[in-house]
Amino acid sequence: MRKYFSFALGAVLLLLGGIAVVSQAQTQPRKHAPMYDPATEVTVKGTIEEVKQVTGRHGWGGTHLILKTDAEALDVHVGPSWFLSREKMEFAKGDEIEVVGSKITYQDAPALLAREITKGEQKLTLRDAQGIPVWARGHRK
Repeated sequence: MRKYFSFALGAVLLLLGGIAVVSQAQTQPRKHAPMYDPATEVTVKGTIEEVKQVTGRHGWGGTHLILKTDAEALDVHVGPSWFLSREKMEFAKGDEIEVVGSKITYQDAPALLAREITKGEQKLTLRDAQGIPVWARGHRK
């Protein structure tokens, strides 16, 4: 009888714990990737302070640049690392670049979703005028 009671109590506690986790997940806002908004598009120039490789929730690898402008430091969301490799575009600390993109706030800090980046004579187009990524389905070379 004592084993049955212990088993039943354990099952109830496990069930209650599962309900608590699901309940908490439903009450917290989801963090989606920021959306490109052509209405917030700006052009900025600056110097790259850092090149960061980030890994997303689903295992994809992306490139971010910390860009120091005259006014502020921005986290520039560039795009998938594989896309930069395919386009033969490399970035390094100290590079002077110009970025056209949608200015956003991401994780309580100013950021920029890049649409186009110019480095010297090289120009990399990442999104169309509406902000749709060129690496997305239907836009591949």
